[in-house]
Order: sequence, then C-alpha cells, then structure tokens
Amino acid sequence: MRRALFFLLFVSYAYFYQGGGWGQNSRFNLVRAMTIDRSFQIDPYHQSTGDKAFSNGHYYSDKAPGQAFMALLIVEPARRAILLAGGDAETFEGLALLSYLATLLTVSLTTAVAGVVLFDLARTWGATSGGALFAATAFGLATPIWPLATIFIGHALSAACLVLAFAAAWAIGEPHEGSGYDCAHHRARLTLLRPVVHREVALGLTVGLAAGWATVSEFPAAVPAVVLALWTISHAATHGLRRAARIVGAMTAGALLCAVVLMTYQYICFGSPFHLAYSSEQGFDGMQQGLFGVTWPRLSTTRAILLSEYRGLLPLAPLLVAAPFGLARMRHAGGAALIAGVIVFYYVTLNASYHYWEGGWSFGPRHLSPALPFLCLGLAPLWDRARQVGRAALLLLWIWGVAMSLLAVTVMAQPPASFTRPVRELLWPAFRDGDLALSTQTFVHHGSDPGRWRLHQEPRAAWNLGMKLGLTGHASLVPLFLTWTACAFWLRVAHRRPHLRVRT
Repeated sequence: MRRALFFLLFVSYAYFYQGGGWGQNSRFNLVRAMTIDRSFQIDPYHQSTGDKAFSNGHYYSDKAPGQAFMALLIVEPARRAILLAGGDAETFEGLALLSYLATLLTVSLTTAVAGVVLFDLARTWGATSGGALFAATAFGLATPIWPLATIFIGHALSAACLVLAFAAAWAIGEPHEGSGYDCAHHRARLTLLRPVVHREVALGLTVGLAAGWATVSEFPAAVPAVVLALWTISHAATHGLRRAARIVGAMTAGALLCAVVLMTYQYICFGSPFHLAYSSEQGFDGMQQGLFGVTWPRLSTTRAILLSEYRGLLPLAPLLVAAPFGLARMRHAGGAALIAGVIVFYYVTLNASYHYWEGGWSFGPRHLSPALPFLCLGLAPLWDRARQVGRAALLLLWIWGVAMSLLAVTVMAQPPASFTRPVRELLWPAFRDGDLALSTQTFVHHGSDPGRWRLHQEPRAAWNLGMKLGLTGHASLVPLFLTWTACAFWLRVAHRRPHLRVRT
C-alpha cells in the first residue's frame, strides 16, 4: 500500500509543470550561477526576478539556499547530458527541462515521501489502513500542498523535511517491547528510518539533518526545528546517559552540518556567516519591520488567511476544520499530538504576523503551508471513529479539497495577487473552458500582464504531461485520471491483503 500511495502522490505532482515566477526564478538563478559561473552571484540572471538581495555591488538570491543546493544533484549532470547530446541548456526548452527535473527532485519527491511517512505514523498510532490512507491523501492532494509540490519554491520541501524530523524524533521515544504498551498489532515500522548501525544514531542524525535542512531551505523552519530538537532530547533522556549521548550527539552533528553549509554560503556572499539574504533584500520595505517583516499577529490577518476567498485556507481545504479535533483524540501518540499542535500554532501565528502575509502570487496562505502535514495527522482517528454519515461528510470535504487543488495545478498554481477571488475570477472559469496551463512566466522572464493571459498573446510556459502527448484542454488530463484509476485499484488490492496491512 505504501508503494501505491507514493506512486499516486508522485505522479500527481510530476504531471504538472508550472513555469517560472519570482520565487522560482530567484532560487533557480542561484542554480544557474553555480552550474554555469561557479559562483553564488546571480548578476547575469537577476532581471528575471524581483526577489533578490544586493550586496557589495552584486546580486544574490534572497532565498534560503537549501533547495538550490539540492537541485545541483540533478541539474549539473542533466546540463552536461544536454551539452553532450549537442543541445543548448540555456534555451527556453533547455531551462524548462532543467527546472522541471529540479522541481521533481527537490519538491515532488520529498513531498510524496512525506505522505508515506504520515501514513506510517498514523498506522503506528493505531489507525486502520483506511484511516491512514485518508489522512495521507488529504495532505498530499486535498490541501494547497499539491500545487506547492509542483513549483520550485521551498514551502513543500521544508514541510517534508519537518515531517521526516518529526517521525524520527517520535521513533526515538517509541515504546519497546515489554514496556507495558502493547501496540504490536497496530505498529507499522517507519521503514524509511531503519538503522544502519545503531538505531539511536540513525534516528538522531535524521532529526538533525531533516530539521536542519528544513531551515536551510526555508528560514522560518528554524523554530519548529528547535521544538523537534528539544522533543528529541526529552526522549533521549529516558534511554540512559550513554544512549542519550549517542542520540543527542548524532542529532547535533546533523544540525551542525546543515548550519555549516548555510553559514559558509552566507560568509561567501555577504562577508558574515550570520548575514541572512533578507537583510539585503531590494524593494520590500516591509521586511525592515520587526524581525524581517514579522511583528505581531493581527486578528484581521488571521481571519484572512483562514477564511477569505483571497488567501483563505479553509475555503480551499475545508476538511482541515475537523483536523484539530482529531489531534485531540490521538491517544496512542504520546506527546506527538501536542508537538504537532505547537507547530501548527506557530505557522498560523507567523503568517498572521508577517507584513507580506498574502504571499504575493499564491494559492492560499503559502507561508503557513508547512503546518498542513501536522494538521492532517488528526484526520486518521477522525475517519476511524466516524460512523457512516460522518465518513460521508469527511469524504465530501476531501473531494472538495482535491477539486480546489486540481483547479490550481491544472490552470495556475500561483494565481496573481490582482485577483481578489482567484477561484471564482480565474481558476474555475479557465478550467470550465478547458483553458489550462495559463502561465507565460519562464525562468528567464516575467511574462505579460496576468489579466491578458487568457488572450494567449504569448506562448505558454506551463504544461502538463498530457499536453506533451499532443492532447489539449480537458483531454490532457485523461492520462492522469487513468493513472489515478490504476492506483485506486492497486490500493484496493493492497488493502485486501492482510500481510500488506501492517509491515513488521
């Protein structure tokens, strides 16, 4: 079932290419600079984005560099392969291919893995396979995580890293046989976290690396990373001094490695290991307020990021209304529900306190999106405890969330800020008419006025795999729906096999 779930999520993300944008271009400019110029300076490419820092006469990406560093693992060899084949990696087509592959590696893959880890966690805490699958697919398909998993920005990546760190931190405190906690019937081992030499070292290192890389990819993840580190230490303290030292030492080593990467980058770019790129950001005066634009939460902003048609989360994913009640009922999860709740509260408060709370061009409130997997953990117990009518209501809300996210990924994953009701004014009308993949923004330029995109005066930069097969309009989605049908059959078969319900 885990393989089918991963395949379902990964294909759903990989099916769409959204083109460029300010945030994407800022990060990918750094990738281009590193692969072409062997430099962190983005001077030759900076005109493609408004998200940039300026220091000592040079332009730099204003974003955390973690995602760009990960992208090197595929962009460097892919660029060389294009050149060996006689192609030009700097054409629109070449950059589209490189940026698509970079998105698959850094965002789509890790988000799909996070969905599988959520499934495993829910099973470990006693959920049925149906409840765990409901929670995992709600996270992966019925929230704005789906659109975010198709674009080259860091929110979904950071969320996935935090999920991995969360799972490893919980596993450190997982009760052992003979402890009086009989969960053998329900336990689904976190197979992604199996130890190589020592279980404690593997798990501690996972916490440090995953939480650290979440921060290197998106700076606001630093606070949840500290929360998870403290939770890990509290669990380690129950294992005795020697084992606790191994756990905390491994976690610290992983975190320090990530810190060294970030601080070295900042020293090379700005002359100080503690100088964040946001300190040299151009064109955003609000970033000078408070701590890089973060001041105090406002009730009006909280209402907007949760309820408004402009950037509200709940109109797009109403299923999440019920999630906190599910977190409160996670009795077999120990302190995990509390930690998940703390992370959710932090991101909602952070978004409500941020000067640029709307996130520019965005589908929903992207700044709180790393909270979504932790909210969705509460959906598994709700599904299992609900009666027939309750499950029907949950399923309808799930379908609504999937439909809203489908509108975004098929039409535009980042509706322009000029649309005050993006679903009504842009996404639904375009989808209804079969006018898909609207964005004309490439990784080298901004594109035209968004109000004119449906006039198609410029070539589209976005596409889906059905379009690459020669299909147009709604027909371009048929291969995706066929894949979903196959995955549904695969999941049903796996669910009916007793030996696949729980992996021990």
